[in-house]
Amino acid sequence: MLKGFFNVPIPVNEPILGYAPGSKERELLMAAIADARANQIDIPMHIAGKEVHTDNKGKVTPPHDHQHILGQYSKGEKAHVTQAIDAALAAKANWENLAWEHRAAIFLKAADLIAGPYRYKLNAATMLGQSKNAYQAEIDSACELIDFLRFNVSYMSDIYKQQPPVSPKGSWNRVEQRPLEGFVFALTPFNFTAIAGNLPTSAAMMGNVVVWKPANTQIYAANVLMQIFKEAGLPDGVINLVYVSGPDAGDVIFSHPDFAGIHFTGSTGVFQNIWKTIGNNIHKFKTYPRIVGETGGKDFILVHGSAEAEASSTAIIRGAFEYQGQKCSAASRVYIAKSIWPKVKEFMLRDLATFKMGGTEDFNNFINAVIDENSFDKLTKYIDEAKKDKGVEIIAGGAYDKSKGYFIEPTVLVVDDPKYTTMCEELFGPVLTVYVYEDKDFDQVLDIIDTTSIYALTGAVIAQDRYAIEKASHALRNAAGNFYINDKCTGAVVGQQPFGGARGSGTNDKAGSMINLLRWVSPRAIKETFDMPKDYRYPFLG
Repeated sequence: MLKGFFNVPIPVNEPILGYAPGSKERELLMAAIADARANQIDIPMHIAGKEVHTDNKGKVTPPHDHQHILGQYSKGEKAHVTQAIDAALAAKANWENLAWEHRAAIFLKAADLIAGPYRYKLNAATMLGQSKNAYQAEIDSACELIDFLRFNVSYMSDIYKQQPPVSPKGSWNRVEQRPLEGFVFALTPFNFTAIAGNLPTSAAMMGNVVVWKPANTQIYAANVLMQIFKEAGLPDGVINLVYVSGPDAGDVIFSHPDFAGIHFTGSTGVFQNIWKTIGNNIHKFKTYPRIVGETGGKDFILVHGSAEAEASSTAIIRGAFEYQGQKCSAASRVYIAKSIWPKVKEFMLRDLATFKMGGTEDFNNFINAVIDENSFDKLTKYIDEAKKDKGVEIIAGGAYDKSKGYFIEPTVLVVDDPKYTTMCEELFGPVLTVYVYEDKDFDQVLDIIDTTSIYALTGAVIAQDRYAIEKASHALRNAAGNFYINDKCTGAVVGQQPFGGARGSGTNDKAGSMINLLRWVSPRAIKETFDMPKDYRYPFLG
């Protein structure tokens, strides 16, 4: 086999298309949406490169138009999980022995397919299946996923380049990076197609084989991703896509001796239960499984009295209400100085009054639907409770309707108690809670922010006073894995802000960085001696 030291293409963040009226990309995207709405598809599982259909079907409907059927998917059972594991293990030897540059080429090609011929099909699937507007779909299923694939290839090559700095005379020290011994389970969420694509591919890129279970509400776009991976040349069995219940998947996977790791994004409760199950079953596994997970947050924005009012308002409403507050990083609690609150409130109410809400097919709609009825019912319960509470004022929103789609108006609560329920519990929807503090109590508020929530994913401080920025940055150093100064608390970009949090928000293994890829390899240190000693005696023996 021919060898070489290969340099991969230098990654650059994918440009974000604007979809302005009259633009070519808008025309192509609208055509893709129309085509998707016009055809009901039968979505299979993908095991060992084969499409697997079952008689047990689930419906796929847009959250903003839940009576319209986009298609149906085949529900799997425990037997399908076992088949997926067997297929992955059967593919393992050839995949891990494939030269790394050929693995890299597959995922670089997948990135180009998404950037080109599949861009509008994948964006349309995300818009319809997950109720994202055109811009939110573009920065997710197109740009972020493309960036994950291209930057991860670069990080992969950097990892392979890392070698011991010293090889004394007469020897050669080197390190090789082995894939994990077994298979990786990728358990992915509904809210980002990019995450659904990254969790299985980042592990596979490093030579691992994967069983992938997406959220049911993301299956529509996940199916398109598998089409892309297959066209890019991914060998059969390397990534196997199954649609099974969580308990069925867990019963099989977390008892299998070849389970080597989990790449997870989802709820804290599920992740903690998985961790506990892995711990209880630790004696069953050949290796100690890698546990990598991001679980969400109760993300904050702190506005100091020195902040600029209109910029603060924009950061708050974008951070809180883009994609209906269903980003792991979405702002859900705001602490704002009393001196600046009247101006910020004025700007917020002005802009909130211009929000249009409806289906993603109408590009005039900034707000779309929440993901499903369970989410809708949970969120509206909190809103109803707030309406009854004398310590809460609803200054915007508060209305909702699920007759056609799961629509909830962007809702802003102002509370007297900084420990009110919606300041503490993760809601995952378009509900923002504001606490107005006395300017003199800034130091006290820092402590409140740091101790209110179990989460530590994202947070932001907005101020012109550099002493206040420094104080907040230090006091809140453990309160957010991604911390923003004079910006909203959302919008991490691959290659720029590695993403992840600690505390209850996960293992902070930073998706979109070399840190994450290092979790999917097991290094072997090799020392080769060229002239072996022939006498056991050391000089001290005389």
